[in-house]
Amino acid sequence: MTTTEGTSRIRGDSAAEIADSIRDLVERGAFGSGDSLPPVRTLADTLHVNRNTIVSAYRQLAAAGIVVTRGRGGTLIAPRSPVAQEGFATGTVLRDIGTGNPDPARIPDASAALAGVVGRPVLYGEPVIDRGLEAWATEWMRAGLAPADRMRLTITSGAVDAVERLLAQALTRDDPVALEDPCFLASIQTVRLGGYRAVAVPVDDQGMTVAGVQAALEAGVRAIVCTPRAQNPTGASLTAERAAQLRAALADYPYVLIIEDDHFSLLSSQPFHSIIGADHERWALVRSVSKFFGPDMCLAVTASDPDTAGRLAMRLSPGTTWVSHLLQRLVHALATDADATRTVSEAAAHYAARNAAFARLLVAQGVPASVGDGLNLWVELPVAARAVSARLMRRGWLARTGDEFVLSDPAASRRLRLTVHDLDDADAERLAADLAIAVGEATAAEVG
Repeated sequence: MTTTEGTSRIRGDSAAEIADSIRDLVERGAFGSGDSLPPVRTLADTLHVNRNTIVSAYRQLAAAGIVVTRGRGGTLIAPRSPVAQEGFATGTVLRDIGTGNPDPARIPDASAALAGVVGRPVLYGEPVIDRGLEAWATEWMRAGLAPADRMRLTITSGAVDAVERLLAQALTRDDPVALEDPCFLASIQTVRLGGYRAVAVPVDDQGMTVAGVQAALEAGVRAIVCTPRAQNPTGASLTAERAAQLRAALADYPYVLIIEDDHFSLLSSQPFHSIIGADHERWALVRSVSKFFGPDMCLAVTASDPDTAGRLAMRLSPGTTWVSHLLQRLVHALATDADATRTVSEAAAHYAARNAAFARLLVAQGVPASVGDGLNLWVELPVAARAVSARLMRRGWLARTGDEFVLSDPAASRRLRLTVHDLDDADAERLAADLAIAVGEATAAEVG
């Protein structure tokens, strides 16, 4: 079938119907990667609908990753390439320095705790939160949270699961959501797959910018996803001053859902500062345990206002209903075990020290570097990161380029996100030297 034939088969009276029609034609092969969709005016005239209806349909498709917009270049069917995800790259012999993984040697051994979590079976209709975990998590979540007196707890299968369900209970397709730019990969995927519209908010070394949040609020965002510390990929953490400024900006928008993803919590070297004001109506603080107890411990605690908690529970009830009580008891056992908590504290110190040491190596090689919080380093380059990454591959390294995390900020295309905390001293020195050489070669090629 030709592109012209595919265009002639687009149907619908509403934006949702038109978007679904185009999605169906893509799945049937009527449109292929790179094919152009009709101009907005042309398709509006053909279907006898308002131009804004076509704009909305194309926007829904862009949010779902089905099309890309090129301004005057039109709207094109997106290439069917795999979406970037965290974790090890498969099928490579290169040393992967872009994983975003914690060090497995720094994760507490759960062997002893496992024996103590098996007990009376849990049956349908019983409380969904294990009592021991609930008591511990209540204290964990209260600290630094202004509306703690209105807090209700929900347990989900990890932070990404919590954020997806929180957005789904509050939003409908094409609703705008404020995301940090550059942004955590899972948040980009969650918003895209949910059919929401991402509104980029710039991030500096103190977190989300006030001007960016104000612009997003004025653009009508229905939700904001914020990382209060160890922002991924930048490592930025909110300062007390910035958090206060953001709370003031949000004061006139009490029903905008604020989701704080405090993923690095127990490992963070920075204090927790919340943008959730004491009187804010719709909010959720999410803390997972995957960074310190291991990615396979798929559990997150969400503290939220009562209405959001009730809606979140309804989003759980048709499917998983509850997170395994065996897993809940295991998390509680580790969280209250002296050896396990000591291992987490030592891991926090290890990540901070190794990242700081590698930043010093880069500076010594003439590559400017600063240290944020988190598992990774966000390294600024004088040239395109992909050019540097290609040269690193020739030296045996697989790095992650900043453009994978971008919503709209072109500056991130000159960044590398590096996971280096598990390199020994010799490998760290070799990587720093290779990176400096790669930057020099890419710079010379760009000038030439």
